[in-house]
Amino acid sequence: MTRRCSGIVLPALLALLAAATPARSQDAATLKKEMIGQWELSTTERGKTCVVTLKADSSPQGFKLELEPGCGAALPFTRDITAWSIKGLDIVRLQDAAGQPVIDFTEVESGIFEGLRQGEGIYILQNLAAARSLAKSMDQMIGDWSMVRGKGVVICGLTLTNTEADQDNFEVFLKPRCDPAVAAFAPTKWRLDRGQMILMSAKGDIWQFEADDNAQWRRVPDSADPLIMLRQ
Repeated sequence: MTRRCSGIVLPALLALLAAATPARSQDAATLKKEMIGQWELSTTERGKTCVVTLKADSSPQGFKLELEPGCGAALPFTRDITAWSIKGLDIVRLQDAAGQPVIDFTEVESGIFEGLRQGEGIYILQNLAAARSLAKSMDQMIGDWSMVRGKGVVICGLTLTNTEADQDNFEVFLKPRCDPAVAAFAPTKWRLDRGQMILMSAKGDIWQFEADDNAQWRRVPDSADPLIMLRQ
């Protein structure tokens, strides 16, 4: 009885695996097609950037790519990158001449990939046009802001700068005579992160704001008496 079941189950299992193989290949092929073009490789705060052009042409260890001339100076590890490839179903690999990974990326949201280099930190790979749009957004954020309650009462003024506080964040300064709750929070750093404005204190406390339809930023989660950031 056992032999008969094995004779039925094994061919059926092999048939299922064979049927699954084309779907896996198609997923990798689709990802490859989506990756062809220009991408920005950067540190998480975009303080150091490099434009990478991924091509469909084959190379001995994968596919060809081009790095803009300043990549090696901005991100020294890119000097080892000679090709790219898709590994498994969803890993975009930038690799050296021997086919070994220099850095592997996985998609964390549409068009944005993250990769980790041990001892260095996280790097971002994203569509070049989207990255430049983000840079424009960052430029628009720099300057003086008012923090107001829902009824329009100004409770604090603050200045967002483009001065790096650390690898991922920029300095922010409160102006005098802030509301006690804001003064107690005392943000010292800020950044844009996946559509949110993040304010952070020296103690590690975080306030998150999201843009609404009125070109203002509301603290989330929302409340009956919302806290809003307005550009001065």
